[in-house]
Amino acid sequence: MSGNQSRAEAVHQITNREPVNVTKTEYLGDIWASDVFNLKRMEWALSKKAYKAVKNTIETGEPLDIATADVVAAAMKEWAISKGAKFFSHIFYPLTNVTAEKHDGFIVTDSSGNAITEFSGSLLIKGEPDGSSFPNGSIRMTNAARGYTAWDPTSPAYIMETPNGATLTIPSVFMSWTGESLDKKIPLLRSNKAMNKAAQKVLKLMGETDIAPLNSSCGAEQEYFLVDANFANSRPDLLLTGRTLFGAPSAKGQEFDDHYFGAIPERVQVFMQDFEDKLYKLGIPAKTHHNEVAPGQFEIAPYFESANIASDHQQLLMTQLKKAAKKHGFICLLHEKPFAGINGSGKHVNWSVGNSTQGNLLDPGSTPHDNLNFLLFCGAVIRGVHIHGPLLRAVVATAGNDHRLGANEAPPAILSVYLGDQLEKVYADIQEGKLTASAAGGLTKLGLSQILDFERDPGDRNRTSPFAFTGNRFEFRAVGSAQSVSGPLVAMNTILADSLEWIAEKLQAELSSGKEKAAAVISVLQTLMKEHGNAVFGGDGYSSEWHIKAVTERGLKNIPTTADALPALLGDSVKKLFETTGVLSPVELESRYEVYSEQYILSIQVEAKLMVEMAKTLIYPAASHYMTGLADANASMASMDIELDSSVAKTVATETNAMMTAVTKLNAALKKEDFASTEEHMKYFATEILSLMNEVRIHADLLEGEVADELWPLPKYREMLFIK
Repeated sequence: MSGNQSRAEAVHQITNREPVNVTKTEYLGDIWASDVFNLKRMEWALSKKAYKAVKNTIETGEPLDIATADVVAAAMKEWAISKGAKFFSHIFYPLTNVTAEKHDGFIVTDSSGNAITEFSGSLLIKGEPDGSSFPNGSIRMTNAARGYTAWDPTSPAYIMETPNGATLTIPSVFMSWTGESLDKKIPLLRSNKAMNKAAQKVLKLMGETDIAPLNSSCGAEQEYFLVDANFANSRPDLLLTGRTLFGAPSAKGQEFDDHYFGAIPERVQVFMQDFEDKLYKLGIPAKTHHNEVAPGQFEIAPYFESANIASDHQQLLMTQLKKAAKKHGFICLLHEKPFAGINGSGKHVNWSVGNSTQGNLLDPGSTPHDNLNFLLFCGAVIRGVHIHGPLLRAVVATAGNDHRLGANEAPPAILSVYLGDQLEKVYADIQEGKLTASAAGGLTKLGLSQILDFERDPGDRNRTSPFAFTGNRFEFRAVGSAQSVSGPLVAMNTILADSLEWIAEKLQAELSSGKEKAAAVISVLQTLMKEHGNAVFGGDGYSSEWHIKAVTERGLKNIPTTADALPALLGDSVKKLFETTGVLSPVELESRYEVYSEQYILSIQVEAKLMVEMAKTLIYPAASHYMTGLADANASMASMDIELDSSVAKTVATETNAMMTAVTKLNAALKKEDFASTEEHMKYFATEILSLMNEVRIHADLLEGEVADELWPLPKYREMLFIK
């Protein structure tokens, strides 16, 4: 079957597809968290003593004793079995950006050979997967394989339903036998502990007496593409790398701005409702869904949750996205740039800090100039971003995200803070040693009696900023769509903890000198802004002027690639930051550098090898076949004394030859192995390999516009993006 026939068959199957039969959406109250062993269910299932102990652990971090764990395990097992579960699994989050799970049966046999069920507190608390087969950055050698999973009681267990049955799933941490973190959960829990400790110091100095434990919260906006499986299965690049290594732009893309917030295609709407019902059963508060900017692109945003649970839920959401998409005949693409020439996908991480007594400490209220706690916590964020901008860039550094960061739809690779007009003025006043009342947003009046006037926000939104204040939280917009949110959350919590420790020290000195509280706060913040105010920028982050001024006038760093970004993890200031806060030891931090560097190199290596294969076995044969047909046509016309325009044949021949020359160079470049360091290896791939890949693609994409459509072997952008 020719390329076009295969594509035509795919189009026929898609356009004649019957909608997937799904159960009618149930009432939210009936399905909400129905598959979750949460506090509400524990209160019913546990003794009062056990329930009180678990609740205390969740709220304060106090450890559980083994006797209570036994009680919880027994109740959890009975509940899971009542839901049809025969297996349980510790689910954990290794350094791969995906989840891992090991399933064990509840079954044991007695001395008579009868099958009985068993699930003790010890089984709940600890599991043992292999600690050397996951990415570990040389912490574990192959012959030292022991690793442990351990139950995290602060994140609720749940039932994972599949067509083959149900499994009790237990969120867990993952560590080596020697105690080092091999996962993304342990550092997140530690970072929250460090932030709470530092925040408590500041609040006590501010005269607060009733201070509940503080927690960071997260609401992550997930962007993704849907491509029909009939198309995706004919694209080796989508299946193996998550992005199109080849593909000429469609005549129509996103230039009409007609997809963004447009009517959701019916088939996609059915998928979304089915998918979100599953999220609701798992206690994931999906709040918003809509069409995104690019054709074929969509977004889902859950409501805020505590950072640890939000991180677990984000991993589960990505898993469920892919499963539900497959059920509905789609492939879900979470790659940051699956299609060239149109917007890529991010995962905007909305982050705030608070507790049950002081509330959200990043909420300025109606008079931010009077809210001293807010001014200190917001100032701490400004200081953290200024000092540790390279770290924030490093924790969002992947091969996929490099295609997106700094492009025309994503934040630049320069880390700055957007505050909005109102707050920017407040901090500018502080820097000058004064503090005046801040202006309100004012009423929006449209002159239409049927439209109620409403109070507009005191500041606009700035989508060009990588780190923007958006009313009562900061939005870290540079996070990649395929990434775990744990890394960014760890970095944000840790730099906040460090800055709050600095503020506590300065504030203590000012108060000890006899200053009143307000004067002491202003003095500390004045010093902070003089030293770190260069991180505040409210203009166009995409502009070339900012890219120059940020570096030359403000001393900020432009870090365009992962190869440039990851070495920051080995910097002395970053090592000191994580060691003094207790979030990551030097060994654990270095292991992350090794793992993420290897993942970067391997990602590009797989793409380059596949590009060589596709160019040789798919595109070159199609172009050669077309040239043969053109030659035959030319000979036939010549026999009739008709002169044929040979420009198309010349173009195809020239581009085919140029593509194969570039393929040969790329193939040779991939054989280089002698690198002095990991950093040199990364930079070679970031420059030499990616440059050669781009050269191959340019010629191949030009061929797509010349070769007869009936011969082109790959589904085209116009088909994948617009046919749903």
